[in-house]
Amino acid sequence: MRMFLALVLLAVSGLTQAAIKTQEIPYQSTDGTKMIGYYAYDDAIKGPRPGVVVVHEFWGLNDYAKRRARDLAGLGYSALAIDMYGGGKNTEHPKDAMAFMQEALKDSAVASARFQAGLDVLKQQPQTDPNKLAAIGYCFGGGVVLNAARQGLPLKGVVSFHGALATNTPATPGSVKAKILVEHGAKDSMITPDNVAAFKSEMDKAGADYKFVSLADAKHGFTNPDADRLGHGDHGGPDIGYNKAADERSWADMKAFFKKIFS
Repeated sequence: MRMFLALVLLAVSGLTQAAIKTQEIPYQSTDGTKMIGYYAYDDAIKGPRPGVVVVHEFWGLNDYAKRRARDLAGLGYSALAIDMYGGGKNTEHPKDAMAFMQEALKDSAVASARFQAGLDVLKQQPQTDPNKLAAIGYCFGGGVVLNAARQGLPLKGVVSFHGALATNTPATPGSVKAKILVEHGAKDSMITPDNVAAFKSEMDKAGADYKFVSLADAKHGFTNPDADRLGHGDHGGPDIGYNKAADERSWADMKAFFKKIFS
């Protein structure tokens, strides 16, 4: 009996030693912006595995974006939450967030360079298979990953969660190499029906392989449990809100999507 208990304790100890490892990685974009990425992986997995870039909401590289990197690591991916604003900036005040976002997007070439810099850092990690890369993004970040797909970056796929759909540089026939999954809230007041129609038309004309999922009763920000707090009260934020069912459904869709594109 004692021997049995000892073996059980040894086995449990071995399991608890495996953990999600995280670290901050400083890097720099070609525009000179110094950035801080948040990297996560499961050290129980040996060898390279698919890599996923996580692009934050317009609030910046906050705890939510980092949590999603850890979630992806828990699924067996090499995940890097990248920094699109520089210096790891983040805020809970909409006016500041809007200023950060507008600065990052004022030059599309700079925005693309910042995404590429993060992607390059992910590829350089020994846990990453550089031939199996994807990106996910939330809100502002959803628009960033869709633009990466429009530009034909070497990604197997991208997933946009309550992301911006409009663009100043539409996809052209044959330009989209990545498969696309869009998880959209049916009650998202920040994305108009015309935006949705224009996006679908753009993707159809470009011949893109995409899936557009409209989630009932979901507002903008539906994946973030902090959305209700950030969208009301003293913050005076936009019309956003968390929706547990939509959050879980969209994450399940993403998992199935990744299983398919990485197989």
